[in-house]
Amino acid sequence: MLALAARKRIVWFLWLVTLHSFAVGLGLIFLPARYMAYFGFVDYTASFFQVQGGVFHLVMSVAYFLAAKYLEKSPGLIHFIITAKSMAFVFLVIYFFFVEAILMVLLSAAGDGLMAAVVYFLFNDYKERIKESA
Repeated sequence: MLALAARKRIVWFLWLVTLHSFAVGLGLIFLPARYMAYFGFVDYTASFFQVQGGVFHLVMSVAYFLAAKYLEKSPGLIHFIITAKSMAFVFLVIYFFFVEAILMVLLSAAGDGLMAAVVYFLFNDYKERIKESA
């Protein structure tokens, strides 16, 4: 019973991360570059890296979807998600403090760090509940 509840929590959260990444991906792909100034990216005119980032988010949303759908069969995918989100957090924090202090970059870092931590704790809770029920 507790294992089922823990499973529901992590699957539910992975679905939220999937939807978030999918929405960010579509936004990056279809948002005209001239609107990037509203997010703190001043004088941004090129769109290649913006679209590339959008495609990356769509690819990652597939990973989150697969992890949610095949949770028991994909512990390696869960570890990949935690690693990817943690690396994104570190990169974005470094970028914010050492390259360009854009608020959206810092907010994205906080979001990625939070998502990594929540997936980590929910997955560990799920594994513990499975052990207890065995």
